Amino acid sequence: MITAAQNTKPGANELGVLMRHWRDMRGKSQFDLSLDTDVSQRHISFIESGRSIPSRQTLMDIAQAMDIPLRDRNTLLLAAGYAPLYPEGAWNALEMHSITKALERILRQHEPFPAVVLDRHWNVLLTNEAAPRFFNCFIDMSARKTPRNMLHLLFDPEGMRPFIANWEDVAKGLFERVYRESVGRVIDEKTKELLAALLEYPDVKTEWKVPAILSTIPVTPLSFVKDGQVLNYFSMVTTVGIPQTIAAQELRIDSIFPLDDATEMYHLEMLANTAA
Repeated sequence: MITAAQNTKPGANELGVLMRHWRDMRGKSQFDLSLDTDVSQRHISFIESGRSIPSRQTLMDIAQAMDIPLRDRNTLLLAAGYAPLYPEGAWNALEMHSITKALERILRQHEPFPAVVLDRHWNVLLTNEAAPRFFNCFIDMSARKTPRNMLHLLFDPEGMRPFIANWEDVAKGLFERVYRESVGRVIDEKTKELLAALLEYPDVKTEWKVPAILSTIPVTPLSFVKDGQVLNYFSMVTTVGIPQTIAAQELRIDSIFPLDDATEMYHLEMLANTAA
């Protein structure tokens, strides 16, 4: 008797292609994946060849073992003939209320230093009061189109780029961050488009897209120049733990901290002289 899990369904070939794609991306053989999931290598081979469709739970166990992002797990489920499992609502939808409250609390607590909430493509969703006040010390933020993108803000010669003392080092580091912080370490099509747009700016080099060898220093400072004074900052990134919705997984908070006491003192004076 042939069970439903063994019977080939529409989408089986697509599922196999996706499975091989993710195995290649994670550098796993069928044998490796078998060890990680307790699914036989033979069954994995049958799934990839289109001869078998896994149960929904088996497919999710495989996705978990390969750290596949929730958005892409839904794609796997659809390819196997199952309904999507992970909701794809807006970041500020009603079911996200507890998370948005937490985001707002973190932003408030980070005053008087800048903090922003970003989506997976570096678009700014929320800020604390200090963020626009800080950037307005250098440029007129109201002149920039919304939604504002943090990478474009830092790469644009009409944005913050002229005020970054170590711009080339920062730009290289930002390219590396795009790859390192991408959801599930996956560069999706929109992120590829974003990287291509950044490469259109003057003096941005294609080789910066290749992640660099890690430096021995703890962080690459983000150094701004204001009235001849160099202000050194670094950032910390916060994400939602164990997310169960796509929106929750793709949110992150980028918090900017002063790297030294002199920067902290000048920062406080600078914002005190800037209107809220």
